Amino acid sequence: MQDLDDILGAAGPLARSLTDFAPRREQLEMARCVSDALRSLDTLVVEAGTGTGKTFAYLVPALLSGRHTIISTGTRTLQDQLFHRDLPAVAGALGRPVRVALLKGRANYLCRHRLQLAGANPQFSFAGNALATIERWALRTRSGDIAEVTGVPEGDPVWSMVTSTRENCLGPDCAEFAGCHVAAARRAAQAADIVVVNHHLLLADLALKEEGFGDLLPGTEAVILDEAHQVPEIAAQFFGASLGRRQIAGVVRDAQAELARARIDSAAVQAQLASLEGLLQEFRSILPGSRNRLEWNALGNAALDILQDMEAQLGALAQSLQTVQGDTGIEQCARRAAELETRCQALRAADEETGARWVELRGQNWTLQFTPFEVAERLRKFMTAAPCAWIFTSATLAVGEDFSHFTRRIGQSEARTVRIDSPFDYRRQALLYLPVQMSEPGAPGHTRDVMQAVWPLLEAAGGRAFILFTSHRALQEGRAWLANEAAGELPFPLLVQGDAPRDALLREFRRLGNAVLLGTGSFWEGVDVKGEALSLVAIDKLPFASPDDPLLGARLEGIRRRGGNPFRDYQIPQAVLALKQGVGRLIRDASDHGVIMLCDPRVRTKGYGRIFLQSLPPMPVTMQVGDAVHFLTSHLAHLNPEPADAATVQV
Repeated sequence: MQDLDDILGAAGPLARSLTDFAPRREQLEMARCVSDALRSLDTLVVEAGTGTGKTFAYLVPALLSGRHTIISTGTRTLQDQLFHRDLPAVAGALGRPVRVALLKGRANYLCRHRLQLAGANPQFSFAGNALATIERWALRTRSGDIAEVTGVPEGDPVWSMVTSTRENCLGPDCAEFAGCHVAAARRAAQAADIVVVNHHLLLADLALKEEGFGDLLPGTEAVILDEAHQVPEIAAQFFGASLGRRQIAGVVRDAQAELARARIDSAAVQAQLASLEGLLQEFRSILPGSRNRLEWNALGNAALDILQDMEAQLGALAQSLQTVQGDTGIEQCARRAAELETRCQALRAADEETGARWVELRGQNWTLQFTPFEVAERLRKFMTAAPCAWIFTSATLAVGEDFSHFTRRIGQSEARTVRIDSPFDYRRQALLYLPVQMSEPGAPGHTRDVMQAVWPLLEAAGGRAFILFTSHRALQEGRAWLANEAAGELPFPLLVQGDAPRDALLREFRRLGNAVLLGTGSFWEGVDVKGEALSLVAIDKLPFASPDDPLLGARLEGIRRRGGNPFRDYQIPQAVLALKQGVGRLIRDASDHGVIMLCDPRVRTKGYGRIFLQSLPPMPVTMQVGDAVHFLTSHLAHLNPEPADAATVQV
């Protein structure tokens, strides 16, 4: 086997083949740990600080080991990057041909049967141009991956009409099965040496055993989970139960389409379908109009009565459709209706001693959820049943030096843990600014104080900032303050989450070079802006989850019932990991410099504040605004404070 020191060294094949590769001691240390775990089929949990190059640190040992490996990432974007860029680059540099497959959830692949249904059903005429675009693409695609399609937005409702779900897939009975893109992707995965998936797909299969991994895991020798800090929350989604408007509306729509295709006109079935549609509308009409989460008890008797009626109608529909013999599509709709009836029964009878029931609202859509308090035991059983190497890695897994919060949640308290510091020189590249005289986070004027405190730094940096908020309300208050302060004009472009898709905002932020971006949740992690375009990250408060969230409230109550301390055992560790993610947005390259501004006085006044500070990369700390201003101006002095392409933006 080639030596890791040589491969990852200054004269190694990666340095010779990849123009942007630089040897890093931390990367080599992680690669050695991963190699050991692969060799001994152990479980490893490794936190690798920003800049470690953890992707290469696990890809090189995985390729050298020759083991059949599943690599799971946090997002489809990272999946595509691994498959299309990183794996080919490393394999090519090592001179090791390897069979690699990309496997996504079935909703990412065109379903030819459902495309035919959509094209033949006049109810789908509203899809118009989008459907025509997909039909033209369907004639030439080989993979069926809908990411290939340009001109049809990711969120367009047409996609749900032309892709399948676990519930509506006809499987081998489908007339189009020979050309099924999902089946082809799974066959390729079964024949591959390395399969790239995402956490949702991996954990859905562990929970449901119906997403394609039933044939993969038995032969797998290693599972590597990147961005592993997301795993416990995603696992809780799949080890629980859910029922939503889209699922019921989907079976209604598909039953109508299948009946029309089979030229079956049943007044009784049509009446049942119409009744279900009416109940869906009635149920949503009595729920609050805003997008939020509700406690189950907030549904009220009227909503619970409607829910019971929906359950009865689903059962009746299943029985009616079952009378149609010999038609695969209609029989599948009958099975789906029966399954939704069972799921509705389970949700209404769920044991709230072991988990939380809650409701999520998004526009006209709603989802009823049951989420277990703990998934550790189930994860442990799955991992024990698959005797292979399990490697969890992320930049944020430990609270200080302690991994117990994460390892306990995945049922691996005995796993080997390793923490590797970032190779970036935070003591030289960054400054942590803790402004004084800040109001408490719960005070009405806190956001105003944040914006007043950050303004001198925005002026010093000439923009070039992320201002990260812990709530959408605070974000809007920050936007309003800037509008009032600047009297409608700002000396830098302003970008605000919600005004455009996240990726579009990031592209614009990089292009402008001196913008200020106001963001919340989705901008705290998975965002990479290198260079001087991002020189300041201001955070309004410690990112404790909202106490009004019914899921969080129930989870904390579950910890309390088991004799734990919810604040110490859950809220603080979760907030520490979230803060580390937010802080990690600033320094993304060895040449980056910038200021982290944390506007929460509790890091100085509360005993637990030191836990947060000790968990951050080691960097100088100041409470003087002059120090922060000087740091920014000294590192940005060579720039024109008003770049030519940065026009004033109206707020």
